[in-house]
Amino acid sequence: MEHLGTARPLEALRASIDAIDRDLLRLLSRRMAIVSEVADNKRGRSVPIRDLERERRILGERRDQAQELGLSPDMVESLFRRIMLASRDYQASLRAQVPVEMESQTVAILGGKGGMGQMLVRLFGDLGHAVLVVDTDTNMTSVQAAKAADVVVVSVPIDVTEEVIREVGPHLREDALLMDVTSLKGMPMEAMMAATKASVVGTHPMFGPGVHTLTGQRVLLCRGRGDGWFDWLHSVFSARGLVVSETDAATHDDAMAVVQVLNHFRTQVLGLALTKYGMSFEKSMEFTSPVYLLESYVTARHFAQSPDLYGPIEMLNPRWREVTGAFLEAAQELVGILDRGDRDAFRNVYENVREFFGDFTEEALEQSRFLVDRLIELTAGRAPTVVSPPASSTEKAGISGDRP
Repeated sequence: MEHLGTARPLEALRASIDAIDRDLLRLLSRRMAIVSEVADNKRGRSVPIRDLERERRILGERRDQAQELGLSPDMVESLFRRIMLASRDYQASLRAQVPVEMESQTVAILGGKGGMGQMLVRLFGDLGHAVLVVDTDTNMTSVQAAKAADVVVVSVPIDVTEEVIREVGPHLREDALLMDVTSLKGMPMEAMMAATKASVVGTHPMFGPGVHTLTGQRVLLCRGRGDGWFDWLHSVFSARGLVVSETDAATHDDAMAVVQVLNHFRTQVLGLALTKYGMSFEKSMEFTSPVYLLESYVTARHFAQSPDLYGPIEMLNPRWREVTGAFLEAAQELVGILDRGDRDAFRNVYENVREFFGDFTEEALEQSRFLVDRLIELTAGRAPTVVSPPASSTEKAGISGDRP
């Protein structure tokens, strides 16, 4: 009791913590000021934004220093990963990786007021290009923009993409670029190649417009016509911190049958099954585990978005029957195992699937632990409050873009 009586009051301790937090923020501000100088230095010497070897060395050193100070190395590593991500994103926004010789182009975004369209407007604008925004409520038409622009980006819903391509394609100059951001590549690539004599590149950003950072996000490119514009676009996306991968239309659409169709179908089945089973979602939240909560966030997020986005992505993929058939076959196999109470068969399923994932299982355990810990930290173990989401920008905007 005497010890408690001589301790500083709680209010004084909290005030001291607040003061230290302000010092931390000032130090972070100083760090970001130096990062801006780093960006200038890198651009002048054409040095890439990300240096993985240096990042690994820094994280190792910070973990060792944390250990010496009696801090959790995992906590400190997590903190510095976030700081380095912010640093990379800031460098990208300062055009650190934009080639000095890159000239400004006029870029028309058809569907520029949709979710993905707005993201593309910011992306090209941040890199110093002049951007023309075209949508259903703008004075400038798609054809007018196509005639005026060096680069025309088709960022409209997938079911009207071909129509828009046929409309604007003939009006591009031969030395211009026509590109799309559709989640399928076979149809738009064929349409663009037929509709214009300009250069053609198909792209697919593997993220939605709601991401907090572009740095580290993946974008896929398909060559159509014109290596010069392909290289330019690759440089533009890389300069903004995106991870760029090249593929062809057939390979892309085959992969999307798994990455998009199978994944979305699984989520939709889970949501529909929960609806049909009869237990209210609120009741299930009273018993939630961290993994169920994580799955619930993913599922509810999916259904909070527009069915007019996901429906065409799945229905127009040429492999949708095959991949959903594999899902149904797997479900029936597992139902049979449960019905028989066949534990040996159940173990075999685990062994076979674990072998399929290989070394990724270890990474999955590590990364998922981090995600679960972060989720519990954010929710403090509470069941989330169920609220009605506002209308998304995809639903509001006229010819807004499609996304995964």
